[in-house]
Amino acid sequence: MNDAPAVPASLKWWTLGVVGIGTFMSALDTSVINIALPSIGRQTGASISTLEWVALAYLITVSSTLLAFGRLGDLQGKRRIYMLGLAVFGMGSLFCGLSGGIGLLIGSRVIQGLGGAMLFALSPALLVAVFPPQERGRALGMQATMTYLGMSIGPGLGGFLTQHFGWPSIFFVNVPIAILMLAVSFRVLRVDARQQAQPFDLRGSVTMMVALAFLLFVLSKGLDLGWTSPGILAAGTVALLAFTFFLRTETSIPHPALDLRLFGSRVFSFSTLAAFLCYATTASINFMLPFFLIQGCGRTIAQAGLVMMMIPVGMLALTGLSGWLSDRIGPRIPTVLGLLFMAMGFLLLRTLSPATPLHPTLAITLLIGLGAGLFTAPNNSAIMGAAPRARQGVAGAVLAAARTTGFASGVALGGLCLTLAMRHLAAPAAVQVGLRHGLLLLSGMAILAAALCLARNRTRVSGA
Repeated sequence: MNDAPAVPASLKWWTLGVVGIGTFMSALDTSVINIALPSIGRQTGASISTLEWVALAYLITVSSTLLAFGRLGDLQGKRRIYMLGLAVFGMGSLFCGLSGGIGLLIGSRVIQGLGGAMLFALSPALLVAVFPPQERGRALGMQATMTYLGMSIGPGLGGFLTQHFGWPSIFFVNVPIAILMLAVSFRVLRVDARQQAQPFDLRGSVTMMVALAFLLFVLSKGLDLGWTSPGILAAGTVALLAFTFFLRTETSIPHPALDLRLFGSRVFSFSTLAAFLCYATTASINFMLPFFLIQGCGRTIAQAGLVMMMIPVGMLALTGLSGWLSDRIGPRIPTVLGLLFMAMGFLLLRTLSPATPLHPTLAITLLIGLGAGLFTAPNNSAIMGAAPRARQGVAGAVLAAARTTGFASGVALGGLCLTLAMRHLAAPAAVQVGLRHGLLLLSGMAILAAALCLARNRTRVSGA
């Protein structure tokens, strides 16, 4: 069993505070950078294609190293790796703020991404270690709330800091917080057992990093460079070969970086796939909807921004409550209802036209956000509850990887829907048609995820 041992109530909530703030910082730096890119470009003279790598360097580094750091946490101690993550994230943030050139900034973002990956990967496992199963959903819900909060306020906070204090300030603000959280972590995080007898699977970890890094590159740049361009085809081939080699390695050694037996549990595998589908749909609608509102409906940028705020507002409103609910009735009902709300919202968006008033649009996008918020925490709890204690770090990393790859896949999917429509129609009709076709696909993905949540059972993986 992976039940958490009894711990003092104050220790549980201090742990949640440390993990929540760490999650908030690492999520914030996923979204805060975009608003500052024009200022960075003016100061450094970098082109737009180069500036994109300021964001991509962080995203690809985080996504490609999550599973390796999750496994390291299981082997060397989750507390140790998490605290290392705080130190590396703070150091990377300092280097980003001090960097004067675009090359140093991109390199510093890689360092910052390494720290962010440690924080993302081990946050769920640290919470599961101190919260008992009957409180796990609530704890993971609050942690997910901090993730969404960081991603939601990133653009606004980044704009304020950049305008008043310059773009380096968006990085400098992380440094004192990281130092403070490192000191608090030293006192409140429990020292966990280390599995030093088991070797670290370096070969599997490296091939996994290569596979995920090149996959994320394909998903992130495929639309810009062209899906059949030589660079994208070459990167896709490298990702496929690395992933094939990774699977061969992981099935032939006794202590793999990613124990594929985890996916032998229908709860774990179906919940992970449902999470990927949910994150992909939300990222896709976030990408397509502004084009529809501004180009297709003639809305102002301010009106489009107000509509786009409804999705994270809905997620923030229900994520914590849904975790509490899943602790009492289990994850199945809230996850299925949440996904059905999302599917309903996607279908309702297909009925919108340029003549539709703003208020129905706000209500529908709020429904999508409420559905995502109702789904997330219970599903996260199901994933972490299905993994044995010795694989909690890897399970948390898999969960984080489902989120980051889902976001990247969703953006690629949304861009593909709009691009295909524009080959046959002129704007604004192309945007309207592309969105409607995309929404039909997104509703199907949400219904598929709901079916997965209904089909999963209560079996556990071996080795618990």
